[in-house]
Amino acid sequence: MNKITIGNSDMIIAPIGVGTMAWSNSGMWGYGDRLKRADVEGAFKSSLAAGLKLFDTAEVYGRGYSERVLGELVRNELTLVYIATKYAPLPTRFSAWSLRVALDKSLKRLGVDVIDLYQIHFPSGWIKIEALMNALADAVEAGKVRYMGVSNFSADQMRRAYETLAKRDVPLVSNQVEYSLVQRGPEVNGVLDACRELNITLIAYCPLGRGVLTGKYRPGTGAGGMRRFYGPFRPENLAAAMPIIEVLKEIGDAHGGKTPGQVALNWLARQPGVLPIPGAKNEKQARQNAGAIDWDMTNEEAERLNQISMAFRK
Repeated sequence: MNKITIGNSDMIIAPIGVGTMAWSNSGMWGYGDRLKRADVEGAFKSSLAAGLKLFDTAEVYGRGYSERVLGELVRNELTLVYIATKYAPLPTRFSAWSLRVALDKSLKRLGVDVIDLYQIHFPSGWIKIEALMNALADAVEAGKVRYMGVSNFSADQMRRAYETLAKRDVPLVSNQVEYSLVQRGPEVNGVLDACRELNITLIAYCPLGRGVLTGKYRPGTGAGGMRRFYGPFRPENLAAAMPIIEVLKEIGDAHGGKTPGQVALNWLARQPGVLPIPGAKNEKQARQNAGAIDWDMTNEEAERLNQISMAFRK
């Protein structure tokens, strides 16, 4: 697949990135214990070797652990790496000034002077979007941030952010939301259309439906922990995903034995203006992710997946 440009930026990258949430700890989703350093390093180096340059983290992943590990790996690497991280407007943060403090802490944990893509992790119920965007613009002017993005913003919230930054002559380049074959909400809630209209890249997190699209989970053998109550893991949704997985397998077989997960990522990466960021917990997973973009399905195959996953377009 061709490389893509993130919004109105100079970041030209492969059509998938790397999510690092699982590098921290299990958290509420039960992804497993904190990974061994060798696993994380293998995932990092394998991703880079495959041409994947964007690594997405956040201050809340393992309370900064993910940022620290990524920073250590990047500092020992000569290859160009783009770092994306996030500020969380937590209830204990009452003003946009907290963004400045959080940014300095992220810079210190990462061990860098500037962050390539700094994102608001989710909308705040008490700090106005305009105040946060102006704080971000200040960070750009101070040379601490190159580009700005948001995450989990609705179409209207994203437009407010975009318009505020435009007054400062600063682009909003991304909105990170959940998007996959079993979570197609961005197609109908206006987010994807607004992203394309404004030249904002939609960064798709959980592009494998939190593992459902790999074929790992079946009705009656779903995930444990909090995941069993969430979206694609609910019994009715897991059952509805089974026909999709069968088609993913058929398409994968027709392209030399690609896995269902690789086919699902390929479908997402071929959507204009969309950048999936699957997680990679080790070298094997990183290689599997990279194997999603060294080929392309046909338009007919893509449309078949589009049609069979319509139940999740809501």
